[in-house]
Amino acid sequence: MSDQTEPSSVATSEAAYRVLARKYRPADFSTLIGQQALVRTLSNAIRTGRLAQAYVLTGVRGVGKTTTARIIARCLNCIGLDGTGGPTVEPCGQCEHCRAIAEDRHVDVFEMDAASRTGVGDIRELIEGVRYRPTSARYKIYIIDEVHMLSTGAFNALLKTLEEPPEHVKFIFATTEIRKVPVTVLSRCQRFDLRRVTAETLADHFTRIAAAEQARIEDGALRLVARAADGSVRDGLSLLDQAIAQAGAGAGGDGMVTEQQVRDMLGLADRAVVFDLFDAVMRGDIQTALTLLNDQYAAGADPVVVLNDMLELTHWLTRLKVTPASADDPMAAETERVRGKDVAGRLAVPLLTRTWQMLLKGISEARSASSTLQATEMCLIRLSYAADLPSPAEALAKLQATGGPAGNPPLAGGAPNRPSPSPASPTVPTSSPAPVPAPVEPPAPAPVRPPVPPVPPAPVPLVSAPVPADEVPPWATEELPPADLAPRPVERSVAPPPPPARPAPQPAPDAGGDVLPVPASFDRVVALFRQKREAVLQVHLERDVHLVRYDGRACRIDLRLTPKIPRDFTLQVSKLLSQWTGRPWTISGSEQAGEATLFEQTMTGARANPLVQKILEAFPKASIGLVRDLEEKPLFEALPPAPPETYDPEDGPDAGDPDLLLDFGFHSME
Repeated sequence: MSDQTEPSSVATSEAAYRVLARKYRPADFSTLIGQQALVRTLSNAIRTGRLAQAYVLTGVRGVGKTTTARIIARCLNCIGLDGTGGPTVEPCGQCEHCRAIAEDRHVDVFEMDAASRTGVGDIRELIEGVRYRPTSARYKIYIIDEVHMLSTGAFNALLKTLEEPPEHVKFIFATTEIRKVPVTVLSRCQRFDLRRVTAETLADHFTRIAAAEQARIEDGALRLVARAADGSVRDGLSLLDQAIAQAGAGAGGDGMVTEQQVRDMLGLADRAVVFDLFDAVMRGDIQTALTLLNDQYAAGADPVVVLNDMLELTHWLTRLKVTPASADDPMAAETERVRGKDVAGRLAVPLLTRTWQMLLKGISEARSASSTLQATEMCLIRLSYAADLPSPAEALAKLQATGGPAGNPPLAGGAPNRPSPSPASPTVPTSSPAPVPAPVEPPAPAPVRPPVPPVPPAPVPLVSAPVPADEVPPWATEELPPADLAPRPVERSVAPPPPPARPAPQPAPDAGGDVLPVPASFDRVVALFRQKREAVLQVHLERDVHLVRYDGRACRIDLRLTPKIPRDFTLQVSKLLSQWTGRPWTISGSEQAGEATLFEQTMTGARANPLVQKILEAFPKASIGLVRDLEEKPLFEALPPAPPETYDPEDGPDAGDPDLLLDFGFHSME
């Protein structure tokens, strides 16, 4: 866009004011800014006569899609001042067709808004007019704006005509949502992606327009408007029009647009104040930082905008840190170049990246909070206290250099440090997979390794655990000497004590009964779910899973799942078992066949019972409906020494057990 204006009637120009976005709309390719690739391609196509039947123009708002479509219409229909010219890259702007297209009154150039005319009927009306030749122009031009808003039926109705239109018809589509246009339409068009216009190009363009409007405006204000436009020419011209009106500049006024006025208009904080705020936060001076924030808030700055300015400053400082040549950017203000180099030289890249992440989180919190000012203050407080924290690498180096927080060498494997035993305290031998050497003075830093998951210990003999005296069975004290009749530990099968620096593999239940021992078998796991009243998961465990492997010591269960199992089944089972036992559980799916389901095993055992067989022989049409175990087994038993190597699916857990008392419910088939 430039200071070349579109031709318009004298009465219209004298009667009403035209906004800058319309007044300085480009009239040909030479005044279209920021789209060099599109201009070069279309210019060569018009010169060589290689014109496509349809074009689709896509890009963000305000980059010139509709303007480009009108320029193409002028180029194709211009006849020159003498009325004998053909398609040209430089339309004259004075012939009948150029003036009519500029004033939106040409009978052969149809502009259709697809946002309001989306149906098949609208496209049918368009197709009916395609077969007729132009009234006066060389080509019939159909410009459909926001083409992605057409319905599916409308797109389908347009396909045949779009693929093979008459030679006198050209289609030009414009859209901001190119992904919503069907690929069958895109394949019939030449596509052009209009780029965002750079801030530097916009600033130069706005300078020329301000001179044409006789408006005095500071360079810093122009840069602010160009950056706020975000690559959109129309947005930038609208802001420039507003800034000129606010300052009373331009023809008929003697005001001047200053940078501070534009900041106030956009709700931006002063750039120097943003540097001061950022510097105070990085120094940990939270009192000064909060004072600066409150001053900006009282002046009308939005707290979220202040955080965005700090986020933008963090990005600028990081660029200066990694690419010092960025300081030569002509769009950067003098404050950013001078103070940016100074601040960037005092900050490390890890600190800047951490600040970036915390600011991103703070912006999202401030936008969703009921009080944006309070959320912004909390974000600055977090940044102030985190500014002087060492990075993970620095903290690790300090721990290695000092031997840990308490002066002890860190344990291998990332285990937390423990105080050294005093010389007078006895040393209690403990069993562990690898002996830990005693600390040697001066302490030498041990190699730090990343934490590794605990490895299940090898099977060891079971040890004793104390049992209350009232629970001691009679046989436990029958042949003891009198001196040993006092309460003493009685042998009970429990897991062995854990090695040092590792959590106990099987914690004892506390007073509230929150933590339970690990079930000894898979059927005990199912019984635990029954006891906890998790009926849905219990039924799935009984009927819809095939056990492949159960390892209680490693807290791992491998199952073959049937299609009836919900997606989050393994996650729910693992979460509940970890919650009940206090140990992390791993529930994995397997492709192996595994055992029969517990329900199938129970039914198989029931059918093998001699009494049941006789009942079924006496009642041929009867079926087993329910099997209930009348002898409840203890819910928690000792873990076996080692998980079984193999398993025979034909051996049910209760098959052949003469002591099993069963209660059968028979359903007559009659």
